[in-house]
Amino acid sequence: MRPYLSGYFGLVIALLSPSLKAQCLITGAEQLYQLESHIETYTLANGLTVHLLPQAEKHTVTIASQFNVGARNEAKDQTGYAHLFEHMLFKGSEQAPGDSYAQQLSALGARFNASTHFDYTNYYVTLPSQALGLGLFLEADRFIRPDLNQTTVKNQQETVLQEMAQTIDNQPYVRSAMEFLLEQVKDTPYGHGIIGSREDITEASPERLTAFHRAHYRPDAMQLSLVGKLPSDVKSLIAQHFNAWPTPDQPITEFDELKITPKPVHAELIDERGPWPGLLLAWHTVGKNHPDAAAMRLLEGYLFQNTRSAIAQISQHDPAQMLSYSLPFELENHGITNLVLVPRAKTSLDDLTEKVLGVVAKVQQTSLSDAELCQLKQTWLNNQLAQLDNTQSLATLLSATAKQDQMHPLTAQWQRINSVTTEDLQRVATLYFTNNMVRVDLLPPWYIRVGKTLLEWLPSGVSDSLEDAVL
Repeated sequence: MRPYLSGYFGLVIALLSPSLKAQCLITGAEQLYQLESHIETYTLANGLTVHLLPQAEKHTVTIASQFNVGARNEAKDQTGYAHLFEHMLFKGSEQAPGDSYAQQLSALGARFNASTHFDYTNYYVTLPSQALGLGLFLEADRFIRPDLNQTTVKNQQETVLQEMAQTIDNQPYVRSAMEFLLEQVKDTPYGHGIIGSREDITEASPERLTAFHRAHYRPDAMQLSLVGKLPSDVKSLIAQHFNAWPTPDQPITEFDELKITPKPVHAELIDERGPWPGLLLAWHTVGKNHPDAAAMRLLEGYLFQNTRSAIAQISQHDPAQMLSYSLPFELENHGITNLVLVPRAKTSLDDLTEKVLGVVAKVQQTSLSDAELCQLKQTWLNNQLAQLDNTQSLATLLSATAKQDQMHPLTAQWQRINSVTTEDLQRVATLYFTNNMVRVDLLPPWYIRVGKTLLEWLPSGVSDSLEDAVL
């Protein structure tokens, strides 16, 4: 276990860092250092990385697992396999066939789920601490020995296709916008959607999924985190269930940073189901391990994400849009900052674009104040601290630890955030938020577009009243 002293040294160094100006008092960072001092990280002989964080006051324990496999690992004609395989792992293993995984855990009142992403797939289960042995047995059995039979594959194919229909195909603009954005990174590992294509999902077979499992579900591609009330023999339990998992002979697939030259792209996508026009803007940025990643996260928050963001501030004084939403893709080898806006009746999509570019230009031309930067760091830290009291979110966070942060899974990222300067933000804004962006106009049927154009020409009071009546 890492000694307490190292945590306190880290705190002192952070507090005395020259990047912290006297007028910038950030509170709460000491909680990260204190909690991190209780974390033990070690690696099994087969390469599986384990994070243990005992919390004696809890009555539950969360087992979180993350595998270094996602949509980017899928071969041609096998898109969606990572997501489909995630579904399969809840539907039977060698010693827990059928629905017995869900049945046994549900009987204990446990919570469990999973999610698939471009770079990784994660799983978690939170259960009573006295059932930890059963939980580790079930997790190991399904990860190492899944039951991939034809009946289960067919059932989960139908489930995934229904999910595809509900979340993508039946939603206005989603399918066309997703495919257009993926086209911007075609011929890269990120050039297809996580959920895959209908054709590839339909053609999946137990044999193909078994090959996918053998290639990618391996101990040296996994991080296992246990947070909560842990027994004294927790290491023995982990060894009992995971030590015999052999490491494959082939090395793990490594991915290089994407080499993309941004260029201006402007497209119009018409959806007959669209209720109103929308605007999608996107910029190519950096992956989460890039030296500029910390500054990028703070800048995205300042521009688009926080409730006090720059785009939110102009909306309060000049309500150009009814809705704005930003959820950047923070990938391992690339980044995409995106912003979706829904305009008011009087505002055209061109005007809305100019307003956004004006907000960006202001940051490029005028450095933020130290007080503004301090608030951005405090907001980031507050969001991180919000995960500390929840064993589920904390275990999931630990299982996602980057290689460079293994020895400091909670504080390393904070230290990078805390070292960002106002000059860094201005430099990153100038370097990445250029006019070489992707703009997609999301357009409804012609008659709604005509009505919207007419409202733009009417006096403000009239157009606002008509808009309010319609909404």
